[in-house]
Amino acid sequence: MVEKSMIIKNEAGLHMRPAGEFAKVAAKCSSDVKIIHKDKTINAKSVLNIMAAGIKCQDEITIQCTGANEAEDLKVLVEAVESGLGE
Repeated sequence: MVEKSMIIKNEAGLHMRPAGEFAKVAAKCSSDVKIIHKDKTINAKSVLNIMAAGIKCQDEITIQCTGANEAEDLKVLVEAVESGLGE
């Protein structure tokens, strides 16, 4: 298992579009991908779960990957968040 904590920079947080982009990137990962936000662990391959978490701008999340390609998958997901998830 590998993980990385990050601060969400998107002004509107992870609403429909960035949540959908994150879930799309996560779905391509062979690892099990979770987002840890506050006291919740979220299936990062589900746009509805990401949106339901209510992740706002300046919230800290931890992206967690478990599986054969976990390091590569984490790198791709971190780059997606850093790029603004299409925003």
